[in-house]
Amino acid sequence: MSLKVEQSASQLLHEAFVSLRTLGKRSILALLGIVIGSSSVVALINIGHNAAEDAAAIFQDMGTDTLAVQFPDTSGARTPMPAALDLATLYKALPNLLHIAPVALFSGPVVFQGRTTNANLVGSTAALNDAMRLQLQQGRFLSEFDAAETYAVVGAQVAQTLSQPHDPLRLGDRIRINDYLFQVIGILQPQPAAVLIPVQTNESLFVPLEGMRRISSSAQISNLIARAAPSQDMNQLATALGDALKKQLPGRGVEVQIPQKIIDGMTRQSRTFGYLLMALGGISLVGGGVGVMNVMLMNVSERRREIGIRMALGARRRDIRNLFLLEAVTLTAVGALSGAVLGMSAAYLYARVSGWQFSLASASLPLGIGSTLLIGLFFGLYPAISASRLQPVEALRDE
Repeated sequence: MSLKVEQSASQLLHEAFVSLRTLGKRSILALLGIVIGSSSVVALINIGHNAAEDAAAIFQDMGTDTLAVQFPDTSGARTPMPAALDLATLYKALPNLLHIAPVALFSGPVVFQGRTTNANLVGSTAALNDAMRLQLQQGRFLSEFDAAETYAVVGAQVAQTLSQPHDPLRLGDRIRINDYLFQVIGILQPQPAAVLIPVQTNESLFVPLEGMRRISSSAQISNLIARAAPSQDMNQLATALGDALKKQLPGRGVEVQIPQKIIDGMTRQSRTFGYLLMALGGISLVGGGVGVMNVMLMNVSERRREIGIRMALGARRRDIRNLFLLEAVTLTAVGALSGAVLGMSAAYLYARVSGWQFSLASASLPLGIGSTLLIGLFFGLYPAISASRLQPVEALRDE
């Protein structure tokens, strides 16, 4: 019995391929529509997935355990910020914060061997190194013993701009900022762009916080960057940090930003964006399904006499229905597999051109191939039922 069923299934599949081959160009055109629809679904799902991962990577590189604080003036009286904060009190009140780094920002020209470039001048403490996860290419970062020294750590882009092939910027060289010479004690590796943190590392030059007074007499703290211990409730910690800072800064607002909130928001936005792309791919797929139904209806119309002969020889209605339904599904399956390969290739090329790291969306292939087969089954059902409802006598009269 099992062998008979297998022979019957293989015979139906063989007849389906023979019938589709006899359709010629019409079958190819319908197949092309299915391929385009299936590839659109697979490609758009993967493009949306890689776009979301690339956007989230900016914040993931910074770390979800990082807090960035701003101090807007809420009093309206332009209350100045202090030149320093009581960090010992903050560490005591917030033991779950491992690193707390106040930041003073300024911008201006820096000069080395007659070469000048504009740089972001960042005054901070030794804690900024761990708070921002900075990576050194040469030398060391600022230490707690460098407060009174004219030391500087140079970002990768600034170092490259000030260097020449025969005269690179080296450790121990002195860079002039205004009327002061700052000795280079470290050169940073290129760092990914930080969106939440106002410090663009590659274009910055880091000096001790106290040294900012040499650069600008009005230098004051503008931001604070902190890093928490692992497995902390970041929302609760952000609230506690804000309350502690408000006690030290009366008349100033305190805004604590958490990367995880932004990542969660971007994830929701990316999910919505992914649904939109899936809908666009689905529309293309429906167009391909209409092409399949059109081809199958013409196939039924041209094979009315064959259907009548099959029924006269004992074929049941469900046999006729299954035959034409199998032809539609076979055509769709070939298009689904071809479209999946084409869609994956298109998504990979798009990611490479966009400079993204390509990763396969786990749902793309099941959704792309599965939805294509369902579309073929749905649009092939009506022609198959129409063929099974033909009356043998009327079908045999067709020439």
